[in-house]
Amino acid sequence: MYVASARPREQVRGKVPGTVVALGAVSLLTDVSAEMVTAFMPVYLLVTLNMSYAQFGFLDGLYTGATAVLRLVGGHLSDRTRRHKAVAAVGYGLSAVTKLIFPVVGASAFGIGAALAADRAGKGLRTAPRDALISLATPPDRLGAAFGLHRTMDTVGALLGPLVTFLLLYGIGTVAGPVFAVSACFAVVGLIVLVAFVRENPAPAPAGPKPSVRAGLALLRGAGYRRVAVASAVLGLATLSDAFVFILVQRATGAPLHLLALFPLGTALVFLVAAAPVGRLADRVGRWPVFLVGHVLLLGVYAVLLVPGTGYLGAGAALLLHGLFYAATDGVLSARVSALVPETLRASGLAVVQTGQALARFASSVAFGFLLQYAAFGTAVHVAIGALLGAVVVAWRLGA
Repeated sequence: MYVASARPREQVRGKVPGTVVALGAVSLLTDVSAEMVTAFMPVYLLVTLNMSYAQFGFLDGLYTGATAVLRLVGGHLSDRTRRHKAVAAVGYGLSAVTKLIFPVVGASAFGIGAALAADRAGKGLRTAPRDALISLATPPDRLGAAFGLHRTMDTVGALLGPLVTFLLLYGIGTVAGPVFAVSACFAVVGLIVLVAFVRENPAPAPAGPKPSVRAGLALLRGAGYRRVAVASAVLGLATLSDAFVFILVQRATGAPLHLLALFPLGTALVFLVAAAPVGRLADRVGRWPVFLVGHVLLLGVYAVLLVPGTGYLGAGAALLLHGLFYAATDGVLSARVSALVPETLRASGLAVVQTGQALARFASSVAFGFLLQYAAFGTAVHVAIGALLGAVVVAWRLGA
């Protein structure tokens, strides 16, 4: 197993490097943009355009899964050129531009799907290079704290995005143009911050495997890395997308439909409070156990959906558990993977695992959309619980 060097790339200010803080600011602004769209899409597609759950499941899966292949491309390019910042900037720029396409395509399912795919393609390009910048700038024993801080700042954006969308919907109704225009503005400002303030210190190429697609995939020959990749993909197959979680919580608890756009706010608020301390906890007690506990918390979210008459209390409990799930899984997985791959393949190693997750979640959204369309609500939730419980057992037995 590869053990990362303890030599930091730059002087650490406090607990994490300045690069991590700057990237956190970029993610904050970009997540305002992204979460505005995430909060708006269920209302726009299901209520305004009257799409079926099966259609929504496909588009929602596309929103998640379109990142898959380009995660590998972004990881490979950034490792090969050692220009992680430049590759990330292309991804951030692509997502910013596509926000202006949504109002143009109108009610066309094909057009919306293409715009969603382009937006997520930008995310696919930028995610691995961004996480590589974080891991390369941070001492190995502080990776959990660094990713936790970054995800905390990212989550501030996730808090603000739904709030901005809610205020726009409250003020002007379900009009798509202004929502997407404001979203694009936040994305452009995030790109400017990346270009102006994120530092990528040039350094001689470190010793290690030469970056290539084959070398990235060859990481799967390592038993520890392979177990993490397989287990995270299996768990992804049984993880419902955020949009479906929020729709199910609204249906199960009877919360007013106009509050649906605010549900991401509840998840994000919990994530904001918990991400950094959970990241530090993962550094101390082990990242993989914390990651698995996070999925047990997600089981709690699904279980709440089966309790009748819970109202706002049930909605609050579900969103609390959902936020804790993200705090225990999002940055923690990146920290775990970063410790298993050499510096020359850092972005590629992250991208392979993230690609497996993205493809698995695409399949999950499509399958659950059809299930919710053609099966009873309770049946669909029971299937989701059974699938996630089985996936947790498989991941635990793999012992990654």
